[in-house]
Amino acid sequence: MIERALTGSSRYYGWMTLLGGLIGLGVISYAYQYNTGLGITGMSRDVSWGLYISQFTFLVGVAASAVMLVLPYYLHNYKTFGKIVVLGEFLAIASVTMCLLFILADLGKPMRALNVILHPTPNSILFWDMVVLNGYLFLNVLCGWVALLSEKKEVPPPKWIKPFIYLSIPWAVSIHTVTAFLYAGLPGRHFWLTAIMAPRFLASAFAGGPALLIILCLIVKRVSKFDAGKEAISKLTTIVTYAALLNIFFVLLEVFTAFYSNIPGHMHTLQYLFAGLHGHAQLVPWMWTSTILGVGAILALLTVPGLREKEGLLALTCGALFISLWIDKGLGLVLGGFVPSPMEAVTEYHPSAPEILITIGIWSIGFFILSALYRVAISIKEEKMV
Repeated sequence: MIERALTGSSRYYGWMTLLGGLIGLGVISYAYQYNTGLGITGMSRDVSWGLYISQFTFLVGVAASAVMLVLPYYLHNYKTFGKIVVLGEFLAIASVTMCLLFILADLGKPMRALNVILHPTPNSILFWDMVVLNGYLFLNVLCGWVALLSEKKEVPPPKWIKPFIYLSIPWAVSIHTVTAFLYAGLPGRHFWLTAIMAPRFLASAFAGGPALLIILCLIVKRVSKFDAGKEAISKLTTIVTYAALLNIFFVLLEVFTAFYSNIPGHMHTLQYLFAGLHGHAQLVPWMWTSTILGVGAILALLTVPGLREKEGLLALTCGALFISLWIDKGLGLVLGGFVPSPMEAVTEYHPSAPEILITIGIWSIGFFILSALYRVAISIKEEKMV
């Protein structure tokens, strides 16, 4: 079936060529980083995780969101998601692949990743993060491909795949929970030292991932004959709305705890993110943009009549929410956690040009994989419609 990814319209080839060009720029930049070292990045002693790890953190959530389709469809037999559950699993494959690539980019030398396997340390959260990420990638490749193959043959999925599908449900939760523990397990970083880090991660994941999936379904509808269906889009929109509300509730809990307790370590990062600290305010415009986009999107989803039927407006709203969550988790959460440092020093992080190009390159690889997988899946679904 994979050969179907090599066929398509001129628009499809143009899109893949564009992604290929961006991947090429990323590869050249990575070669420069590989030969020169991580000194070319904007990371420092005080800010040891930069753009790579922040993108990894955000994309783990996008990958985990596939469970919002898999769980209702396979566990509760919710047929509405039957047409798009494979699309959700393929989105997870592309997202986890990007996560792994961002980790390799952050390591500087890819062979350093072998240390996790050759010298396993089960008491390290990083070891378990490696286990859950690779396991989740395997589960989604297996379950997604077998489900698509069964759909092509117009037969039910084989019974032997069911245990793997059921296993993928808690596994999806585990990948984002373990990633949250990477942060919550660092007592020197007060901004991350919170028991609701994992629930907060999951809430933002279940809002951001389905929001992206809605946009992808609407794009697919425009460029192909496949339509996910109004009911599926409507249910996904409901999931996005309430998950986004829950995420904002968790953020407000963090704000209340920090300022009511009046603990400087917990307040300083929030002050830095939203008002600036000691004259440093690099992330303030980003965080207010995230807040305005996020709150505006939720208000639109809750109050605008008929928004779910207006595809252009729905895509715009989901896009605003996705960008809001990307800024919140992909920039503010990770980078803000380093400011101020445990020694109360304010060191801001500025990503270098090679870092940005490598990041764009990895995102392009993800969309390249996603486009190829969607091309295969959509071509099969179109065949069934004839």
